[in-house]
Amino acid sequence: MNLIKFIFVALLVLINVVIAPSAWADAGKFIRTPEYAEVTQAIDNLLNSPEQSGLSAEKIQQKLGGLRLEKYIMETAEDRSQCRNETGKTLAVYTKSKKAPANQPSTLNYLGAGQETDDDYACEGIYLPSGGKLALAPTDTLDLTEAIALKIVPGTQLVAKTNPAGAIDLNISPAKILKAGEGSLAIPNLTQADIDAQVPNAPTD
Repeated sequence: MNLIKFIFVALLVLINVVIAPSAWADAGKFIRTPEYAEVTQAIDNLLNSPEQSGLSAEKIQQKLGGLRLEKYIMETAEDRSQCRNETGKTLAVYTKSKKAPANQPSTLNYLGAGQETDDDYACEGIYLPSGGKLALAPTDTLDLTEAIALKIVPGTQLVAKTNPAGAIDLNISPAKILKAGEGSLAIPNLTQADIDAQVPNAPTD
């Protein structure tokens, strides 16, 4: 009887290994990235030394919630980050081929309305021009006086929409809001009219 149970369990394990090896291999593949180490360190800093953040207790909890979501995304995502444009207009996005060297910067491309970036490329964030608006919360909108880049963590499935107030509304908060000269994303001085005039060229599915 014990031998039969052993064979049965062994068969179950073998079936799982044969059927789902790719899922096992892909899940958690972003925990070896610099972004994961940075998020983990930021969580530790807030938990161990909250007073050094200069934030209120409420803001600390909000920030911890966002960081933990980013950490969870990188621990569980199986696919590269993708960006979907549901804004009704052309969206500027930062993409990078999976074949590109790690130190190669991403490219600013233009994603047409209703399109989603190709999963053979990582969408590393989106560009918003001066004069636009970004929805930070259901009732909080940031009027952009200069162009910014919104960086997302690896594995994020980002959807950008336009809310009734005309602001860009994201399904997941960006990991970083960068201005010109900050971070590794190039931030040119473009207007929405400049972006609208571009022929969509982002790699899409």
